[in-house]
Amino acid sequence: MEDADAPCSADPSAGGGWASAAVGATDAAVMVVDASWAITCVNPGFTRMLGWTADEVLGRQATCLMGYGPSEGANDGHRSALLAGRALLRERVVSGRDGRRCWARIHVNPIAGPDGTLQAAVSVLVDITRVKMFEALQRRALEAMARDCPPAEVLDLLCREVERIVPEVIASILEVDAQGLPHPLAGPSLPAAYSAALDGVAIGPKVGSCGTAAWRRQPVLACDIATDPLWEDYRHRVLPLGLRACWSTPILSSQGQVVGTFAFYYRDRVGMQPDPFLQQLVDACIHLCALVMEREHTRRRIRQLAFYDGLTGLPNRSLLLAQADQTLAAGDHDGEGRALLFIDIDRFKQVNDSLGHPAGDTLLRIVSRRIQAQLRPSDLAGRLSGDEFVVLLSPCDKSHAAHAAERLQAALLAPCDVAGTVLSCSASVGVAVFPNDGRDIQTLLHRADLALHQAKAGGRGGVRFFSADMNRQVLDRLTLESALREALHSGGLQLHYQPQVRLHNRRLYGVEALARWRHPQFGEIPPMRFVPLAEECGLVTELGHWALDEACRQLGGWRSRGVVVPTVAVNLSATSFHQPDLPRRIAATLARHGLAPRDLILEITESVLLDTHPCTLETINAVHAQGVRLSMDDFGTGYSSLSYLRRLPVSELKLDRSFVADLETDPAAQALSSAILGIGRSLALTVVAEGVETQAQNAILRAQGYPVAQGYLFSQPLPAADFERWLSGS
Repeated sequence: MEDADAPCSADPSAGGGWASAAVGATDAAVMVVDASWAITCVNPGFTRMLGWTADEVLGRQATCLMGYGPSEGANDGHRSALLAGRALLRERVVSGRDGRRCWARIHVNPIAGPDGTLQAAVSVLVDITRVKMFEALQRRALEAMARDCPPAEVLDLLCREVERIVPEVIASILEVDAQGLPHPLAGPSLPAAYSAALDGVAIGPKVGSCGTAAWRRQPVLACDIATDPLWEDYRHRVLPLGLRACWSTPILSSQGQVVGTFAFYYRDRVGMQPDPFLQQLVDACIHLCALVMEREHTRRRIRQLAFYDGLTGLPNRSLLLAQADQTLAAGDHDGEGRALLFIDIDRFKQVNDSLGHPAGDTLLRIVSRRIQAQLRPSDLAGRLSGDEFVVLLSPCDKSHAAHAAERLQAALLAPCDVAGTVLSCSASVGVAVFPNDGRDIQTLLHRADLALHQAKAGGRGGVRFFSADMNRQVLDRLTLESALREALHSGGLQLHYQPQVRLHNRRLYGVEALARWRHPQFGEIPPMRFVPLAEECGLVTELGHWALDEACRQLGGWRSRGVVVPTVAVNLSATSFHQPDLPRRIAATLARHGLAPRDLILEITESVLLDTHPCTLETINAVHAQGVRLSMDDFGTGYSSLSYLRRLPVSELKLDRSFVADLETDPAAQALSSAILGIGRSLALTVVAEGVETQAQNAILRAQGYPVAQGYLFSQPLPAADFERWLSGS
């Protein structure tokens, strides 16, 4: 060891040699004290770490100088260890010149004299600030996150740990939302009233240290709040708390967005430059804060995706059902009613088809906002799918539910601009009331849906409450649907044939094949009941295919036995023409039964005129190109349009029976039937009058020049065998 009166030398030629040179070159701080703990030697690393030069510290007590020394607090255990020749290892925060601090790992090695007594001690101080910050802050914070502690709890722990390390500061953490509004997350040493006052104050260029730091996206240090202009509008809140300075640093996400601020409040004014030790502490803290906040944002996003509708922000089906279960359970407890409203936007498909799906999405967002605006805090709303919304009113009775449904409909009817088009959006509503209509959410949903269907069936913009009759109707419909499916596959349906006759000579023009269904349990089921049912449940195309094959089979059989039937007419729905393979199916059916295309007439209704399916017109033209004739059934009752009629390759019009029924008493009906005949003739079409039941009707039609008619005057629809007998007797 060198002379105690001189600093350690780093010159290898000096007494210390190469060892002294090594001590001079190391970044670690080396300090030698004598037996009285006075400093006798320091290296350049000591100056770099703590700021004092050798001249400033030689002879001074280490404890008094930097709050450190082997005799600190008269620690007899440490002294005894050194006197016994044992080295010491300690970790602690040490203070340097001008309050400079660092966290150091301190190795103290005793040096004994020839007689074995303690002569000196060599202390090596290694700066472990970053490592200790990781241990003290990150480890504890990460452990709390691993335990799935709430973000506020993790950040509160972080603030407390910082305040333990640096007692002169008060730590605060704010979250900044997407709208630029701060919200307190942690500040355990700040008064709750002060934290609450910061909630929702928009960030800006003169909003204290935190609001300004978030706005500037860089740290802001207010050395004296009393005079700093950034605090002009807010110092009255903080100065009475005894806080005089504030240093705030923005917390940035991995995408560079400001998600919060981390601040130190001081009870005394501070200098213009933050302590490097504190700067390292802040750097470690904002990294942890960003990690905690981004993790929470990710959790919120996952929850949003899992439980909320991505388009409207309303609860989705899963969350709505869970919330509704809780609400209904509360209803069981408090004895108050609840009402579930099932809302469906009328003609929403037309918005999508005409204005496009983005416009439809815009309309759905408008609808959701208007629904939410009508709700009380205790009510729930959610989007199930498509244009279906559900509202659960709580508490609510039937009368209030009716008023609420009317208010919702009125709110939705208000004009709105969608893709540059002003729309008025009507809605149909079905209502089920708890507990009368059901005690669980699934039952209420089902029954409100039944009521909704009744509302839509009765006209758009209606409101219907569930009734027991609706349930019976649905059960009957389901039973009938199942029976119809079975009948289609087991031969339970039959075709009856109604003759069409030429009026001038009463000879057979052709027959129309009409489906009939006699069920062993339900008896005779009229077509007006089972055909609409087939359309609703998606069986109408299959029904058309069965009728086509059965009619062609029967006509082929008649031909093979010499029974003269010129043509057979089969009714097909518009949806049958959505199938591009229909022409192939027809050709195969005709070939299988030995028929030519001219032997078949396909009857279509006027609804096909407005069918927007892209395949419809193309399929109709392909069928016509094969030589199969097309007949427009029930002409004059629907969307009759000469422009549409001109585009379709029909060869026959059928005057609807409603005109024929009034021919004897209504001059207007006579004029219309005459006009329709004129339209047919002008387009070179055969016109067939349906529903002829009296001789008077027949006489009028003949006088007007109708070439063909059918109806009960000539024959009702007959089974194939009965039709043969009718034909042989005619």
